[in-house]
Amino acid sequence: MTDHTHHRPDDLLARLTLPEKLGLLHQWQAPVPRLGLPAFRTGTEALHGVAWLGEATVFPQALGLAASWNPQLIRAVGAAVGDEVRAKHRADPQRVGLNVWAPVVNPLRDPRWGRNEEGWSEDPWLTGRLATAYAFGLRGEHPTRLRTAPTLKHFLGYNNETDRAVTSSNLPPRVLHEYELPAFRAPLAAGAAVAVMASYNLVDGVPAHLSPLIDGELRGWADDEVMVVGDAGAVGNIAGVQRHLPDHVAGFAAALRAGVDSFTEDDEDPGPTVERLTEALARGLIGESDVDRAVRRILSVRLRLGDLDPPGHDPYADVPADVVNCPAHRELAREAARQSIVLLGNDGLLPLSADLRVAVLGPLADTVLTDWYSGTLPYAVSAYDGLLGRVREVTTHAGADRITLRVEHRAVRLADGGPLTLADAAPAEFDVVDWGDGVVALRAVHNGRYVGADDSGALVADRPGPGGWVVRETFRLHHRPDGTALLHHLATGRHVGVDPYGHLSVATGDAAAFTVELHVDGAAEAAALAAAADVAVVVLGNHPMVNGRETEDRVDLALPAGQLGLLRAVHAANPRTVLVVTSSYPYAAGWAREHLPAALWSAHGGQEHGNALADVLLGAEDPGGRLTQTWYADTAELPDLLDYDVIDADATYLYHRGEPLYPFGHGLSYAEFDYAGLRLSTATAQAGEEVEVSVEVTNTGRRPGTEVVQLYTRQRRSRVKQPLRQLRDFARVTLEPGCTARVTLRLRTAELAWWDETRAAMVVEDATHSVLVGRSARDVRLVGAVAVTGGGEATTPAARRSGAAR
Repeated sequence: MTDHTHHRPDDLLARLTLPEKLGLLHQWQAPVPRLGLPAFRTGTEALHGVAWLGEATVFPQALGLAASWNPQLIRAVGAAVGDEVRAKHRADPQRVGLNVWAPVVNPLRDPRWGRNEEGWSEDPWLTGRLATAYAFGLRGEHPTRLRTAPTLKHFLGYNNETDRAVTSSNLPPRVLHEYELPAFRAPLAAGAAVAVMASYNLVDGVPAHLSPLIDGELRGWADDEVMVVGDAGAVGNIAGVQRHLPDHVAGFAAALRAGVDSFTEDDEDPGPTVERLTEALARGLIGESDVDRAVRRILSVRLRLGDLDPPGHDPYADVPADVVNCPAHRELAREAARQSIVLLGNDGLLPLSADLRVAVLGPLADTVLTDWYSGTLPYAVSAYDGLLGRVREVTTHAGADRITLRVEHRAVRLADGGPLTLADAAPAEFDVVDWGDGVVALRAVHNGRYVGADDSGALVADRPGPGGWVVRETFRLHHRPDGTALLHHLATGRHVGVDPYGHLSVATGDAAAFTVELHVDGAAEAAALAAAADVAVVVLGNHPMVNGRETEDRVDLALPAGQLGLLRAVHAANPRTVLVVTSSYPYAAGWAREHLPAALWSAHGGQEHGNALADVLLGAEDPGGRLTQTWYADTAELPDLLDYDVIDADATYLYHRGEPLYPFGHGLSYAEFDYAGLRLSTATAQAGEEVEVSVEVTNTGRRPGTEVVQLYTRQRRSRVKQPLRQLRDFARVTLEPGCTARVTLRLRTAELAWWDETRAAMVVEDATHSVLVGRSARDVRLVGAVAVTGGGEATTPAARRSGAAR
């Protein structure tokens, strides 16, 4: 068919009235029936599956997908998610939009960031490559039509939840151009992403929604129009908490002038946005040309999504409803979870044999948790579930203490469907689940539901677990010298009291003094099961809604104290203990590394997590994951959370001079690999040329195995401080025992450039670069060198895009 997409935005613009145009600038766009333009909305969440729209295939968190170091797999996951978005849109086009808010490409500069789970890597090049793959899957293969419209988040310099709307990310020029911008540039330059979301924070003192970099940088990287959307409520912050401009009319006008096209404000109500922009026109703060420019960008994306295509012309219009959680997607979820599992350490205990008795222990042993941007699980396979029927015997215990609570002579009781009350009767029992930093959740034994405060402040036990934008199911127990304890409700900041009717509530104003009686020592019971088993598998980690999530950064890297105590008790009872860390971020798990025979990590793995974990534990699959973040030995090795100058602070694997707990790129196989025969296609190269680096990799073990061969460079001399090592390429290779493969990697010399402030350009110096090939950033097996002649010349825009589409 003939495609007129590039001409039709101008045609539509000429026929739209000014009020109709203004209506298109809000997240929820009204239809324009006289032009055949349907309703449209931005913002379907698709971070690792379709979120907030009912059941959908739940894949591993983005951080877990990244650990696969497999762009082809990630692209396939993106395509599956895109198809499920299309199926849900077809069923409900008013509620389900085709503009998807994914992927997140903020480099994971600091592992304490509450949204660490949403990103890909601390390395901007790796982030760009993997995010490009996911975005390509989301957008589809058609040359002119989009499956969905991927939106990169969050532009720019956004790695803290603490005071996120009022803090400024100060980015020195080199950090801006070498660390922050490249991850955004790659998916746009490749044509994979078509939109960008601005971030809540300020950058160098200017609200990100007003950044000159929106038009000055990011829109120059793409061949097509780039639509920019505001984050939820963020444009309102300009004249609100940021106090950058005197009123909302000025703030909205400034955002439109800066390049924001779509305003995510006031939920589904476009009225306030339209009113403010209308007044801005009347004041002369914006002109109709500013409106036209934004509307044209919105229409260009909508037309590529097939908004005005006649029947039969949109190649993605007929995706069937049964694609959601179809067998192929379930298998893809399992494969993605398998490839995301990282073997941190192993003295030979793994893989396990099927004739063993295994105790699966810990707070994550028999549950699958989801994060804020997860879809609704169609089903869930826990670690315990995954091993059932695959080994001789499986037992499980959460390792939680079981308690009762009393106030003087009366016990806390659980009334079905009602609030917790005090009564002269047998007490209700609660399991205390420790999520770290003194934060606990209380699970009622009677019904398996969690205690939380309802809207009236009454304590009820009817929740599936901690969750929601405001988590109302977490507490701290403040123990007092007299042996009683106060129960502090975190969401309200109030202590639990007792109302005149004997109901527990956070609205009474008076704190009740509780007597806490321990009925079951969870660590002791778990240790007893471990002692009776051949092997103990302890599954620890975080709850994605607690102590580290959107709106809340972590305070440190420590494992929750209660979980570490459980691990120690189990290991004392059975030295054959395997640690499985399931988490959204790294931990400083030094005790485990020193004392345990085996440890693995995975992100929260979605619906197939338990099956994938069992596949790896039992050796049916090799652990193919590799870390995309440094695991630090101690929080003290990190700079201040708000220090964005990674160069000066010696931050990330690029500049870190200490000894990490586990380095960037780390991950073991059940096989052993030897490296030999390093070859470079040339010993000298001009800037802009590509150097082939090849190496022979041999599986010297007795099992098939997967290796991720990694290429790093280090510039030996420079006028400025350079990274100690920097990833340039990688390749996954799977080998049978005794087999050898020659793996070819590519060094793109244009990517050796750094930002020269004196020239305001990326330059490549005349310099010799060490060529480092190995298993991680710190496990280098072979070293070579290449002399690159750059002459200090600025690299071209084309060179700066090199490798983006790979």
